[in-house]
Amino acid sequence: MSQLQDSYDYVIVGGGVAAASAVSGIRSEDEGGSIAVIGSEPAKPVYRPALSKDLWLKDDATLAGNSLAGDLEDDDHVDLVTDTTVTAIDPDAHAVRLADGSSIGYGKLLLATGAEPRVLALDPGPRVVYYRTAADYERLRAIAEKGSHVAVVGGGYIGSEIASALVQNDVAVTLVLDQEDVQEQMFPRALAASLTKAFADRGVTIVHGSVERGEDTGDGVRIRLDDGTDVAADAAVIGVGVLPRTSLAEAAGLEVDNGIVVDDHLRTSANDVYAAGDVASYPDALLGRRRVEHVDHAEKSGEHAGKVMAGADAAYDYTPFFWSDILDAGYEAVGETSSSLDMVEDWKDGEIGTGVVYYVGSGQVRGVLLWNVWDSVDQARELVAETGKEPVADLESLRGRIAFG
Repeated sequence: MSQLQDSYDYVIVGGGVAAASAVSGIRSEDEGGSIAVIGSEPAKPVYRPALSKDLWLKDDATLAGNSLAGDLEDDDHVDLVTDTTVTAIDPDAHAVRLADGSSIGYGKLLLATGAEPRVLALDPGPRVVYYRTAADYERLRAIAEKGSHVAVVGGGYIGSEIASALVQNDVAVTLVLDQEDVQEQMFPRALAASLTKAFADRGVTIVHGSVERGEDTGDGVRIRLDDGTDVAADAAVIGVGVLPRTSLAEAAGLEVDNGIVVDDHLRTSANDVYAAGDVASYPDALLGRRRVEHVDHAEKSGEHAGKVMAGADAAYDYTPFFWSDILDAGYEAVGETSSSLDMVEDWKDGEIGTGVVYYVGSGQVRGVLLWNVWDSVDQARELVAETGKEPVADLESLRGRIAFG
């Protein structure tokens, strides 16, 4: 780990995908400027999707193989430090303060602080994992051996991915849902019910309820649900959403509203301070102001912020996509995919298996889910853009707009 200098041309607070991508963006405009990357996690930057995907499903996948630190460490003008906490920002003095009391000056500052898991009445511990980091993966991997039993709390994006990964590693899973079905907040009801049944068919025990309390018993975990039911397992993975890490920005007086508010160049309300990735509330060119918690946005916005910090003058006009693999199915999606919107389902032969779901609000396609449909993300973006200018009058006319085999 590098030692920090007194000041840098660029300081990046955060050690994830957005931070690593920002270094690449800076270097595309400024080959020699000094850069400090300050991460609070003990691990170096890692490609985070691998933590719930490839590292469980591909025999040759390793943490080292998914590291993003290589280019940073090979650059003589980049200092990467981990396990180091920034405690305050002083925009007027152009400085950040560290937990040890020292201060680091900056010319330009990027806040890529990401998000942190929502916490239930169940304290993190060796066997209670709020799944987010490389260290979380290593702890769960050590416990989740073939034949072990893991309780997964939450049927959203991360909960469904982890449950799927564990099942495919011959781990017994109890899935605790506070809604009726998996991904109910995102998928149409029939698709969510179909996915829940697919988990049950693979041997997953589905339990409904909210966590009232729980504890790490030393050799296992016991969870009490609101109906009095107890769930006992070797470990628990909690995946009930995340919150943007905005405390540094708030304390420094930056504008914050469900994330750090930035303009179309990813500039915050303070001079020479930028934000990117999960923590940024940005004006999406197609959908308006939003905050996105997926890796494609972290990569693209991080790189763009780096370029702008180093002198480029271009708006961030990219609408990101995301993807997931759950059991035997996979999907890609663009935009807002909330089941609270009007939904038009277009399934091959009328049966759930391969198809497209269009999410519509005020006549605009706000999002598109491509279920077992590939190479259609660009078409989905084009449809979002088109209907933003010319709203759809007849929702049924959306069927067939994106073709599939």
